[in-house]
Amino acid sequence: MIKAMFETMNYYAAQWRALFKFWRKDLLAGVTVGIVALPLALGFAVTTGAPPQAGLITAIIAGMVAALFGGSNFQVSGPTGAMTVVLVPIVAKYGFQSLFLIGVLAGLVLVIMSVLKLGNYIEYVPWSVLEGFTLGIALVIALQQIPLVFEIERAAGSHTLSVAFESLSTALSTPRNWASILIALGALLVKRSWAKIKKLIGITVTVPASFIAIVLTTTLTELLNLDIARIGEIPTNLLSNLNFRISSIPIYSLVYAVFAVALLGAIESLLSARVADAMAHKEIGGEHSHHEPNRELFGQGFATALSSISGGMPATGAIARTTVNVHAGARTRFAAITHSLFLIVVVFLLAPIVALIPTSALAGVLLGTSIRIANPVSVKEALRTTNDFRIVYLITAASVLAIDLIWGVLIGMFFDRVLKLAKAARERKAQ
Repeated sequence: MIKAMFETMNYYAAQWRALFKFWRKDLLAGVTVGIVALPLALGFAVTTGAPPQAGLITAIIAGMVAALFGGSNFQVSGPTGAMTVVLVPIVAKYGFQSLFLIGVLAGLVLVIMSVLKLGNYIEYVPWSVLEGFTLGIALVIALQQIPLVFEIERAAGSHTLSVAFESLSTALSTPRNWASILIALGALLVKRSWAKIKKLIGITVTVPASFIAIVLTTTLTELLNLDIARIGEIPTNLLSNLNFRISSIPIYSLVYAVFAVALLGAIESLLSARVADAMAHKEIGGEHSHHEPNRELFGQGFATALSSISGGMPATGAIARTTVNVHAGARTRFAAITHSLFLIVVVFLLAPIVALIPTSALAGVLLGTSIRIANPVSVKEALRTTNDFRIVYLITAASVLAIDLIWGVLIGMFFDRVLKLAKAARERKAQ
């Protein structure tokens, strides 16, 4: 035990000593990721049913803590679409205050998982299940945007498909707010086409598509004085509305929610760290591109607990932001720390401007994010692979969409095992 403690202390000491070794590259990467993270943090909070500042708190605190104590040099943590999928039904049923206890306990579970060295077992999750899991998440995120696009109340319930169907039925049976719909479509169009536009007009500076989409749609909304919902006031003192009340959530529901949040946090964070390693290895070689899975679980657990205590939400490693971080030239954890510091500056200096952002613009950005997560090219490739891969892939995605993320992974792994056993039996019979 003492030896392990000294190894851990030496690990973090070595990582922290290297923080400013590439500070120029990390500073630029951190600001770039911060610009990307701002609309996503706000959007995921609004989608969850939480106040917008909860998303900022999560991005700032979880991003900082996970960067300092996690096991990856490139991971950027905060609110994510995958975690939103789990949190939406919880908040709808038990209220935002329930996330305080759930987040703290889920963080503790992640720390225990790190002590038990369970981080290595992510390697045993079949790739077909992970791909189906990702597609399911993308579909759920897209469906969650229906109330924001049409500017209607979210339908009651906790199942994605039924809530989406009821919300869409309401939207189609009531007068439409076309301004809200067009702003959402405009944000989506800008996000999806920004790379081509940038190339066409000769812009060489890296400017994130999400940021451009939000700036343009917010400016248009102000110039035309459109009557649509906005983010609203963002308090500069983010911690002023701390709520330590423990909601009356049944013990079974509490236990299930805690383990769902913890398992999702582990799966998404370790998957994101693996993706970051592969990208960094291609771009800068192997020296900086190896994460420590169990330390990553510890960092994510600590980040989720502290974020929840501070009025935020459970967090995970964010694949999209981590990808941007690597592409922007990050070398050390200082980039993720800079991303959090940038968001603090935004809160104190630009809160009145942030308040003007239309919620439908955030929905448009998140629709674009869901398309990027699903990645149509990856979907086509998955459907062209072996029959067994295709079956597990589609079953996992459908289960995530119809039930939830955890059951989706378990069902996918079950079918993967069954198909492998059947294949082995056929091969033995053929011999």
